[in-house]
Amino acid sequence: MNRVYLGDNLPILQTMPDASVQLIYIDPPFNTGKIQEHTRLRTRRAERGDRTGFQGRRYDTTRIGTISFSDLFDDYLAFLEPRLREAYRLLEPTGTLYLHLDYREVHYCKILLDIIFGRECFLNEVIWAYDYGGKTRRKWPPKHDNILVYARRAGEYTFNPDEIDRIPYMAPNLAGREKAARGKLPTDTWWHTIVPTNSSERTGYPTQKPLGILKRILLASSHPEDTVLDFFAGSGTTGEAAHRLGRDFLLIDNHPEAIRVMKKRFARYPDVEFLDREKPTARRRPSTRRKKRTVPALSSRSR
Repeated sequence: MNRVYLGDNLPILQTMPDASVQLIYIDPPFNTGKIQEHTRLRTRRAERGDRTGFQGRRYDTTRIGTISFSDLFDDYLAFLEPRLREAYRLLEPTGTLYLHLDYREVHYCKILLDIIFGRECFLNEVIWAYDYGGKTRRKWPPKHDNILVYARRAGEYTFNPDEIDRIPYMAPNLAGREKAARGKLPTDTWWHTIVPTNSSERTGYPTQKPLGILKRILLASSHPEDTVLDFFAGSGTTGEAAHRLGRDFLLIDNHPEAIRVMKKRFARYPDVEFLDREKPTARRRPSTRRKKRTVPALSSRSR
């Protein structure tokens, strides 16, 4: 079973057994000091509408809901540290952590992870670059996120270069016909658009990340039937990527709106179970698929 928990991630993580997941991807709040908000609108064509669209067409808009949360922490590292220590404990010996941040806190978190994992276990700082949204004219517009990648053990981690999507050469004529046709392995700088407003992938969650980014991470650092953990699950993109790629997933989020979005997103998947840590755990349905690893239900002392 693939599971989604509603609740504070720290006590849930503390009930999980050592070395029980192969890959952890987390996209915690960035500590922007702002209210992250997304307003959902319904539009319809109207000659005297309040909004102008493509080719000057007019539309009426109706607000149908708003999702928001505060992204402000008095001590960001004190919030993250116990959760990152749990992540270290939960990873299998060949496991990998991907910590998704931005320029505000990444340098502090790099030092913290060096302490927890060891500097020798640092693999990459991946730069996800995009070109979308507003641009300031007062400085170089910030248009990238930072993803810190750490192995549980130096030299023993999983990395599958042949499974990763290839990208075009910037100078294909210099690469040669055969290499140009195959494409090249992505570097530590990834050019990928955000989730467009008109995309069928869009869920309406304020900080939703693209499916393409998560699929690349899962293909690189896990195998089919491995367990993938995301304890800042948000819109559930990690679970969506895991399900499509044949991985098991465990997602945790303490925001009821995130759970609502994920219930809608995973409605077509009968093997996804939603649990509330404040309520008794539901009995699992029997599964005929053989599992390499399973994550047990919460213990009675944590409910």
